Amino acid sequence: MIDAIAARLAEKGAPGFRPKVAVILGSGLGGFADEVKPVAAIPYGELPGFPQTTVGSHAGRLVLGHVGPTPVAVLQGRAHYYERGKADEMRGAIRAVAELGCETLLQTNAAGSLRLDMPPGSVMAISDHINFAGINPLFGAGPGDSRFVDMVDAYDPTLLKKLMAAAHTANVRCHDGVYIFFSGPSFETPAEIRAARVLGADAVGMSTAPETILARHAGLKVVALSLMTNYAAGLVPGALGHEQTLAVANAASSDVRRLLRVFLETY
Repeated sequence: MIDAIAARLAEKGAPGFRPKVAVILGSGLGGFADEVKPVAAIPYGELPGFPQTTVGSHAGRLVLGHVGPTPVAVLQGRAHYYERGKADEMRGAIRAVAELGCETLLQTNAAGSLRLDMPPGSVMAISDHINFAGINPLFGAGPGDSRFVDMVDAYDPTLLKKLMAAAHTANVRCHDGVYIFFSGPSFETPAEIRAARVLGADAVGMSTAPETILARHAGLKVVALSLMTNYAAGLVPGALGHEQTLAVANAASSDVRRLLRVFLETY
């Protein structure tokens, strides 16, 4: 997989390109790849170990280049546990960016808000997560002790402060809070959301926690943000649907793109 990426970089006249930050773009946020001054763009299908994406808004491309002075590896889309029932779908991609030289994984996702003061269109920096699904991408990752990954400060406190500062500079109001991971693909029930609120969650989604575990296992620091695309089930009247997720994400993506650009330019 690294050989395949290195070969493509050599073809593009950029042998030895070493990104510092890997960025995973979530549902409706793939357009941020346009902010990258590209060195190379490679479909996941051409890279051994990279996932097949089956969600329409996840393009499935690795875009290598720069945002400002910062060299980046942008993962334009992710694979989710619910697509094939595999918690470690992103293992190969995250290992690849770590081996390329990335020191940090910056994650984005679309999420449901559990707080009435954080309406659709709001942005939340993730300070911690709850793995409510109970599955782990390190199942079967032994033998050896490396699978026993420390998850204290899994979302790096220093990078969290930098992300909040970037939001201030970008004039984007950014909350902070706890993300809770459900397996999906069905949305949560109102009873599950009531339980999540009791547990201390602020936003709910179907990704991010497995990738954070994989990133920490690979030695990467993690920083992450959620774009609220709806209120979670039962908080307000009305049904939930993926179309709503994409519509709100597309409408609010300019704020997220601006925030990400400032964060990466000053990384």
